[in-house]
Amino acid sequence: MKSWDAIILGGGIIGLSLAISLRKQGLRVLVVERGEPGREASHAAAGMLAGSGSEIPAALKPLSEESARMYPEFVHELEDESGIKVDLREHGTILISEDGRFAEKAERFAWDQLHTLEPTLIGSEPGIPPKCGLESRQAAFLTECSVDPRALVSAALKAAKHRGVDIASGTEVRKISVEADRVSGVETDKTSYAAAIVVNCAGAWAGCIGPVRFPVKPIKGQMLAVVGGPGLKHVIRSEKVYLVPRSDGRIVIGSTLEDAGYNKQTDIGTIQRLFQAAVELVPGLAGSKQHEAWAGLRPGTPDELPILGETSLKGYFVATGHYRDGILLAPITVQVMTDLILIKAPHHNLGSFAPARFS
Repeated sequence: MKSWDAIILGGGIIGLSLAISLRKQGLRVLVVERGEPGREASHAAAGMLAGSGSEIPAALKPLSEESARMYPEFVHELEDESGIKVDLREHGTILISEDGRFAEKAERFAWDQLHTLEPTLIGSEPGIPPKCGLESRQAAFLTECSVDPRALVSAALKAAKHRGVDIASGTEVRKISVEADRVSGVETDKTSYAAAIVVNCAGAWAGCIGPVRFPVKPIKGQMLAVVGGPGLKHVIRSEKVYLVPRSDGRIVIGSTLEDAGYNKQTDIGTIQRLFQAAVELVPGLAGSKQHEAWAGLRPGTPDELPILGETSLKGYFVATGHYRDGILLAPITVQVMTDLILIKAPHHNLGSFAPARFS
């Protein structure tokens, strides 16, 4: 039976990127994906790279900020190897709030200044007309990026194949194989694969694989994309909604946080409420047309921190639980997991993310 040095469970951006990294180190790598690579949380994400966002737990900020800094090089390498253009936008984010209480590191200014600071700070946002009824709110600007996750994961998949990473899709891992108290491979619904290293990057399904269990559960997020409205330069965020422009003219609008199990159905009323919240920020969107609506499942944990490290089973590693920040945290996750797997000292203290905290 053919064997590999490492098997990665899950073909999202983290699983594929980690496979590329390990392949660069000379390991023979197999990615096992229950469905189609890149079609779960990575496909559904908005792609905001808010490394210092207020939603990110304090323990996670050193990793998230470092990961955001790594992104331009991360994208450049995938583009270079795959030939696929990844839509990395560096125009920044405008935050809008009723009270202006932004925890992020941001330059603050009154809403009516948004159109008078050009060109010294951000320039005008063409999608938001002056005097549009939001003058009483406060705004802040963040120099952060956004990326199109679908283009990103397509590039990662092509780069992985180019590197010689093997991909087994449409096959679900049922359990981890064990011999003499260490991992020896995986058993799927179709066959078995052998390897001395297994890394669980299965996202919202990571906790379903035995014998080591993790308290990971799916958190549903509904979103939509519109076309034909005003062009936006910046990402725009408020307490109710966010808008993420793509270079092809689409505007992604999201998102909800729902504890709904593995249900990925969208709800017409919920999608309409998101759209109306977006129109409040950008009135010109009222005439836009819905291009697509979808829902994704984020991998959540009880403390909203990822699970990174080796488990109690020797040779069995886990990298999951990234919740709302899987796209953002991909570069740093790949770096620290590669170091751990190759028995190198990690550059960051990973104690807060150790699998043992849930044992």
